Amino acid sequence: MTLRGPKVWLWRWRRNPLKRRADRVEAWVVLGVWSLTLIVALLAGTTVSRSVEGGLARERVEWRPVVARLAEKAPGRASESGHVSRAEHVWAEARWTAANGSSHSGQVRALAGSAAGTPITVWTDREGRQVTRPVTETQARVRALLIGGVAGFLAAAVPLAGGRAVRRRLERRRIDQWDAEWSRFGPLWGRTTG
Repeated sequence: MTLRGPKVWLWRWRRNPLKRRADRVEAWVVLGVWSLTLIVALLAGTTVSRSVEGGLARERVEWRPVVARLAEKAPGRASESGHVSRAEHVWAEARWTAANGSSHSGQVRALAGSAAGTPITVWTDREGRQVTRPVTETQARVRALLIGGVAGFLAAAVPLAGGRAVRRRLERRRIDQWDAEWSRFGPLWGRTTG
């Protein structure tokens, strides 16, 4: 069990006649590591967040809805009730024409038992390839903040790990210096002057 006194703020920076050069170096290392960690985290998080948000905004501008037609009857049967559950939607083959006039086909979700030729809305990119529906501005902002936060956190781990390694090395060096001094002065403790 370690006994500690009251927490003293900024103890590394206070004057103390017992403070050694290694203690001052460690104080500067700690300050530098925390400053660098904060800067790296903010830069990485902000950069990644802006990049993600910009990419999602580009998708909202470039991706367009297109009406596709089922190429064949959708498998299964539609229920007799007017309520349609997600389970009643099945994958079916559909065809559509892109804005550039090229013909495309792919699997789409359709109501079970839908007839061939039934219109289904699909989202496509510039080349007419099928994509998911783009996220809204609010969803994009939340996604960008989350991804940016994770990126900032992971980027901050690098200077923290480096600082931890430097502090460990300084601590080892300080212990070695104490051992050397103890071996020099330790034998003198039992003597008395007379």
